[in-house]
Amino acid sequence: MLLRTFLAVYRAGSFTAAGALLGLSQPTVTSQVRTLEEQLDRRLFERLPRGVAATSVADELAAQVAGPLDELAVVAGRGRPGDESSEPVHLGGPAEVLSARVLPALAPLVEQGLRLRVTAGLADDLLEGLRAGRFDLVLSAIRPRGRTVVAVPLMDEEFVLVAAPVWADRIGPVGCDDPGPLNDAPLVAYAEDVPILRRYWRHVFRTRLTRSPTVVVPDLRGVLTAVVAGAGITVLPRYLCAGELGSGELVALLDPDDPPINTGFLAQRAGVLERRYVTLVRDRLLHEARHW
Repeated sequence: MLLRTFLAVYRAGSFTAAGALLGLSQPTVTSQVRTLEEQLDRRLFERLPRGVAATSVADELAAQVAGPLDELAVVAGRGRPGDESSEPVHLGGPAEVLSARVLPALAPLVEQGLRLRVTAGLADDLLEGLRAGRFDLVLSAIRPRGRTVVAVPLMDEEFVLVAAPVWADRIGPVGCDDPGPLNDAPLVAYAEDVPILRRYWRHVFRTRLTRSPTVVVPDLRGVLTAVVAGAGITVLPRYLCAGELGSGELVALLDPDDPPINTGFLAQRAGVLERRYVTLVRDRLLHEARHW
């Protein structure tokens, strides 16, 4: 039990989040971690204003126990009522994150018997479906409210202003104090009201973006493709365009000291009976997201 609690804290990054996932109170989680630290005579976590940071001792311990504990969870769950191995895990989230990050991370679990059903959509709709029981887990770009859903931070998205080299050459240098050089470049956006672009303009340039988009594609992967082909400029999560930035197909037009950041959350219903494959998926995502 102590090691399972330790692993939950290690993956979730806080005592409170781990307690919510395990169905334990925060003081209970804290007490169990302290007991394990006393038994090992080693500090496992550094307490931070928000959450905890794993020590090198914790990194080593997690590497040793994660695999066996996950396998034990599968074995212990066999034959549990309502948790047949044939029942798939229903997962919802943004199409781009699912494709670029989540599905590659979960692929190895298929050999362990995971059956997965994935639905792409907007955060509000997916969270409504989670509350209604249509999903087991949801990746949400907004923090859910209320006590019926438990959510833990999963990943931070850094947004970057990008263009193909042909447009970067035309635009020239861009400074945080003047977005003027961008005025003649077509905007490629995810939606008609350009929410990501508007946020970037407000956060970085401290001004309101009033222009309408020239191209609208309701999928950031399509936005990426259009901009690589020279359709104009846009703002994308760095994880989605890191390859194109590395290859030179895209150019970052600006490198602000304080870029816009968006936190994504992993959410599930509170008080639901644990199912072993839901637990495997959740723990795998929390672990892999540490490197995203």
